[in-house]
Amino acid sequence: MKFKRVAVTGIGVFCSIGKSVEEFTQSLKSGRTGIGTVTLFDTSKYPCKIGAEIRDYRPEKFFGKKGFKRLSRADQFGLIASEEAVNASGIYFYSSEDIGVCLGAGAGGMFEAETYHREVLLKGRSRPSLIGPFLPSYTTDRISEKFGFSGPRFTVTTACSSSATAIGYGADLIRSGKCRAVLCGGSEALSELTFGGFNSLKVMDRSPCKPFDRRRAGMSLGEGSGIMILEDFDQAVKRGAKICAEFLGYGIGGEAYHITAPEPTGKKEARVMREAIEESEGTLSGVDYINAHGTGTPLNDKVETLSIKNVFKEKAYSIPISSIKSMVGHCLGSAGAIEAIASVLSILNQFIPPTLNYREGDEDCDLDYVGGKARDMDVKGVLSNSFAFGGNCTSLVFGKYESSSCSRRL
Repeated sequence: MKFKRVAVTGIGVFCSIGKSVEEFTQSLKSGRTGIGTVTLFDTSKYPCKIGAEIRDYRPEKFFGKKGFKRLSRADQFGLIASEEAVNASGIYFYSSEDIGVCLGAGAGGMFEAETYHREVLLKGRSRPSLIGPFLPSYTTDRISEKFGFSGPRFTVTTACSSSATAIGYGADLIRSGKCRAVLCGGSEALSELTFGGFNSLKVMDRSPCKPFDRRRAGMSLGEGSGIMILEDFDQAVKRGAKICAEFLGYGIGGEAYHITAPEPTGKKEARVMREAIEESEGTLSGVDYINAHGTGTPLNDKVETLSIKNVFKEKAYSIPISSIKSMVGHCLGSAGAIEAIASVLSILNQFIPPTLNYREGDEDCDLDYVGGKARDMDVKGVLSNSFAFGGNCTSLVFGKYESSSCSRRL
């Protein structure tokens, strides 16, 4: 099937290592971590006490003294990142009905719901406004309302692949002709429920996570938002928009294996990666960099490495691979979007971010994981993986925009 081409014309990010695209880019280049002691709630009863919390955050700076009262922490992050992406893109060129909104959601307003519950138990009452943001679609609705975008609106909840899936579906809305542009991505905030839940599963590292390293012992949680503006490629070129990259394709599939563990052969994840590359009309040789899911858990990193070898065979050993979760933590519902933005930035700035804390692989993880520091490199095609609980797998492919030929396929 011949699809309309899709351009990335705006990006916005708000996370532990960057409260703007510029700051995020510099942090990726310098290898700055956002993982530290969590202060949002009491962690004394948990084995792991660290996470990539957004620090020095004052919501009144962005929303005024009262503008954030009915917004969850996740809503706030999403609105801030969306404003940066919208301002960069210029998509007000289109009518509001031509612009869709498609976001991935995880725990959403859980932090505020916990506050409500705690106050009711201690005081007998609390603010009802704390309950509204508990709906997974609340961030999507508030962003649509803020910018007046009245096209198709969707909220995707496929666990940790939610926002990557939202980007893929947003591209489908453009390629099918239903939208001229789509604001897509995701937003997530830390909450005690998710923090305690992952501690109870014994998949949290007590020190900052070490994806693909021989000493890897689990993940580090994070929070933040990544927003991407996708647009009809031909229309973007026609109106003279700045094109950050081209969205080339995506693969999506379920492992049908286990609620928390990945299918051990890696063949299911490999199928999704192949579909993404095939949809991009590309070949394996066109992938210059893989932005890995890379959680830092022993089994996930082993299976993702197996799946990459399954797809790329001997070439797998020559492709740089990195996990920015070593810097931003695992941002759950927004992980795929933040990592997709890092993938676009690697194309825009011609570098590969490092995998922090990676020093030595083992027999299961023996590829090039870009340990130590960022690497300057000619990057034209990037594969970005998001593999989630329940076997929800999504892979995205982005390519460099070549203005001279107005063409870029893998």
